[in-house]
Amino acid sequence: MKILVTGGAGYIGSIVTEQLIAAGEEVVVFDNLSQGHRAAVHPKATFVQGDLQDRPAIDALLETHKPDAVMHFASKTLVGESMQEPFLYLGENVICGLNLLQSMVEHGVKRFILSSTANLFDDPERMPIDENERIVPGSPYGESKHILERFLHWMDRIYGMRYAALRYFNACGASEERGEDHHPELHLIPIVLQVAQGKREKVTIFGDDYPTPDGTCVRDYIHVLDLAQAHILALRALDKGSRRYNLGNGQGFSVKQVIETAREVTGHPIPAEVGPRRPGDPDVLVASSETIRRELGWQPRYTDLKDIIASAWKWHLAHPDGYGE
Repeated sequence: MKILVTGGAGYIGSIVTEQLIAAGEEVVVFDNLSQGHRAAVHPKATFVQGDLQDRPAIDALLETHKPDAVMHFASKTLVGESMQEPFLYLGENVICGLNLLQSMVEHGVKRFILSSTANLFDDPERMPIDENERIVPGSPYGESKHILERFLHWMDRIYGMRYAALRYFNACGASEERGEDHHPELHLIPIVLQVAQGKREKVTIFGDDYPTPDGTCVRDYIHVLDLAQAHILALRALDKGSRRYNLGNGQGFSVKQVIETAREVTGHPIPAEVGPRRPGDPDVLVASSETIRRELGWQPRYTDLKDIIASAWKWHLAHPDGYGE
């Protein structure tokens, strides 16, 4: 199968590309390199630089490469930034997705995997969070993913486009060759590891008075390789119908647990200080992934926080300057 991966030069997209190629699939990567890295693209993937805001470029891409399926990772993804610049997210993320879907319809491409988000669930009524939880987006970023999920509902109903919307929680970890290299870096695990590398003096804990066992926020950390396998399983199941899955480890780890585990893995003291809470941070966010486990037999391999952080640390030690671009 030939698969078009938008955003395939980014953190998750590049590792999914790597795993698709390892599974014997042919991959075409489309990325504008605004957030991704050319060096992250697997050498066996065909790389096309371009922007999803450029509809003629998408048409040319589909006409030339004729993919059987699309995995859509290309997106602006910063929750905080989306609160500061909502039109950028509600505009660009949505328009780019719409351009891609319209072109797919016109070119007869009927398989689609959406990189969606746990930010759909800002006010969950139940924990862990399953697919039947009401959708209350936590930001314009989350809203943009919700809009794309609604588009996909109609693409299926009207055009028979089969899709999977994969709502994942905190992606983390690394493969042997590819890892997390964001500018700026806003995710907890790589920030903590940057302290261990001497790139930061300390890590800030945003509030320690939450109603959790140690007072800090609890999140569900899922290894990026487990995410990649979920994408491959979902792709192969599309002929049986569209689907939505929440993807997580199934257990939560607090900010303090992450920092303490990183100290153990790296052997570095990793100084930490407590700062004020960030507006909008929920106490606990943990996914229920029972549906994809039951329906597709997905089984996360990296459930131990120490193993997750160790994989990221190994990559950062081997790539102290990230992709060096």
